[in-house]
Amino acid sequence: MLVEDQHPLNKSIMVSVLGVPNVGKSSLINYLMGMNLTVVTTKPQTTRNKFHCILTVDRTEIVLVDTPGLHTTNQEFNKRLNQQATEGIVGADVNLFLVDLKRNVLAQLEECKRHFEDDIGKSWLVFTKTDLIDNAEELPLAEVFELAKGIFPSLERYFSLSPKTGDNVHLLTGAICDEAKDGPHLYGGEVSNKNERFFATEYIREQTFELLKDEIPYETAVVIDEYKDFREKETKTKLASHISASILVNRPSQRAIVIGSKGSMIKEIGTRSRKKIEAMVGGQVHLNLHVKVSPKWFKNNFVLEELGLPRAQTSNRVWRAK
Repeated sequence: MLVEDQHPLNKSIMVSVLGVPNVGKSSLINYLMGMNLTVVTTKPQTTRNKFHCILTVDRTEIVLVDTPGLHTTNQEFNKRLNQQATEGIVGADVNLFLVDLKRNVLAQLEECKRHFEDDIGKSWLVFTKTDLIDNAEELPLAEVFELAKGIFPSLERYFSLSPKTGDNVHLLTGAICDEAKDGPHLYGGEVSNKNERFFATEYIREQTFELLKDEIPYETAVVIDEYKDFREKETKTKLASHISASILVNRPSQRAIVIGSKGSMIKEIGTRSRKKIEAMVGGQVHLNLHVKVSPKWFKNNFVLEELGLPRAQTSNRVWRAK
């Protein structure tokens, strides 16, 4: 719904943020937002759903579309992640392709190209993690950019920056604002098109990635069983939120690890998650976590639908009991 009674000089723009896993997409969005809205961990392929993050600069509304990392896969779960990423360009005015300067830039773009059959429109190349490169300003980025246009002819310009330190991010922000068109804002002060329930699952899952090792974080998922707000009767002021969530694992042995000795691991996941959720909602949160064994949940269409991952065009059409 458009916000009524808007200023006549308002502008808006939608920007998709694309790239292979672990190039700094969510880190860049968090820096631009000025808050840790999206999940960021040291492990690749943390983002699983596309969603909008809304930033307002002066009278310009910037809608940033965070997307999962693009990668080649034959697994059902990952096919749906790729579908989420490729759908991120729908309605976008500019597509940002982020590439990690510490890795082969052209190989990253070749991987992205596999997922787009047609021309995707106006695109910019963003070299990231310049803080990890000695004398990054001396790199022949202009030459690399010309080679990159051979992969994505729609690339118009490039930027080099660091989502971690913020170096040169202002140049990208300014260019985005310059590209914005006159028009009403789509959101009325919200920071995302997702609700608190969504981010609660994200922040719990973030802690599983931070605290658990090896493949276990990738074989976990989080579903909200109950989310209730308790309010004062007269003023309707929120007093506290009660959240009950389940952490799904693939095998019984993983359940024991997630719970930990005498419940130590699940307690730590809960404590860290609760603090971050409280910071988001601005109030007290009562968080109850449970660990459930759901064999091969990442192949279970019922579970994947519940996680907000609808079938992709290349999805298998086998349905299993939930």
